[in-house]
Amino acid sequence: MISELKFLVPWGHIAAKAWGPSQGRHVLCLHGWLDNANTFNRLIPLLPKDCYYMAVDFGGHGLSSHRPPGFPYHFMDYVGDVRRVVEALKWSRFTLMGHSLGGTVAGMFSCIFPDMVDKLILVESYGFFPAPKGDERGPGLNRQKKPSSPVTPKDAPSVLEEYERLLKPKRKLFEGLLSFEANKQYSTKVRSPQEALQRLLKANPHLTEDSGKILLQRGTTEVPGGLVYNRDIRITLHNHSFVTLDQSVIFLKNIQADVLMIIAQDGIFSIESKDAPVVKPLQEAFRNFLKERYHYVDVPGNHFVHLNEPEVVAGIISDFLSKGESLKASL
Repeated sequence: MISELKFLVPWGHIAAKAWGPSQGRHVLCLHGWLDNANTFNRLIPLLPKDCYYMAVDFGGHGLSSHRPPGFPYHFMDYVGDVRRVVEALKWSRFTLMGHSLGGTVAGMFSCIFPDMVDKLILVESYGFFPAPKGDERGPGLNRQKKPSSPVTPKDAPSVLEEYERLLKPKRKLFEGLLSFEANKQYSTKVRSPQEALQRLLKANPHLTEDSGKILLQRGTTEVPGGLVYNRDIRITLHNHSFVTLDQSVIFLKNIQADVLMIIAQDGIFSIESKDAPVVKPLQEAFRNFLKERYHYVDVPGNHFVHLNEPEVVAGIISDFLSKGESLKASL
């Protein structure tokens, strides 16, 4: 049985959908950038039945309210969304499962509120996407192509260059917001169902057609003449979190949860990227600080493996949820 919920917030509501018995083990599920709670539609029915799974729509996504006019979306706002939801639910300890950006949010939440998270499941996410050495599109957002080849030490940016790369996206963010407001780009465009689907698939080449339709069920609203996207256009104005790689490595020491990290072989993290300046230090930090609490598994599939082929990851996640047994790391 699936139920729909709304949690009141000062600017409106945060929408969510839930599966399973409310008295079961609590699992909060976080979607990726521009997606919505439906990203877990095909995975959750394959997971243990004694858990209570709740998938939220981040602010500006899915069926959740948009932020007030005049304000951009910040990464930490999504972390705040999670805290508001669990406060409303009166959950003091629970499991977090996040895909892509949702994994980045889950990772940061687990560092800030370590006592609240017993298990952390990261699907196509390393739990952090540091600035400025990460992709300029933001934490866990790049899903159209794999990261570029590893950067060698001689290519590493100077401290001044790093600060410039931190500040440049901030300027772009606020100038973009002003441009949207000046040009009234908040207006919604009506598209036919097929046009809306093809536009989504073009922007997300890892999605199958069926998966795209599942996301559109929650990501669009039917109006006279066709469909309009529900998402707030302002979420496309990417905003870095001021967290560097060194800070990320230090932060993750705070994680008290057991961590399961699932990376797709044809996802946004290429084989080569495992030696890149961002990914390799994060992997080493998880191993060194969490030791037997860290479990890494790579699986066949692409960035949306949990939605396209949920059976590939369902057994791994189910074992982690049900038994808590150590999984053999795939190194």
